[in-house]
Amino acid sequence: MAKYSLYLDDERYPKTDRQFSICRTMDEARDMVITFGFPEYISFDHDLGDGIPTGFDFAKWLVDHDLDTNTMPHNFTFNVHSANPSGAANIQGLLDHYMEYKTIGYK
Repeated sequence: MAKYSLYLDDERYPKTDRQFSICRTMDEARDMVITFGFPEYISFDHDLGDGIPTGFDFAKWLVDHDLDTNTMPHNFTFNVHSANPSGAANIQGLLDHYMEYKTIGYK
């Protein structure tokens, strides 16, 4: 699978030199992971529009997907760029805890 970085946000564009595959919804991001494999880096927004799944929903899906497939790269990193403080904390906490679990499993 190709190495790539994913940017999940319904409105904004990345402010970096890093090359991203941009996804506007959880469904687009999920399809990207299923098609191209687990990215090496993801930048998350939480709020992706009214009444649709959030960046936190995508983070939960990623954890479940990795539990089923064990395809998260050892060098996986992420950032949460969301302006929603509680949503950002939820994504950060979930992935920090999961990556800690994965690190123990890698040893």
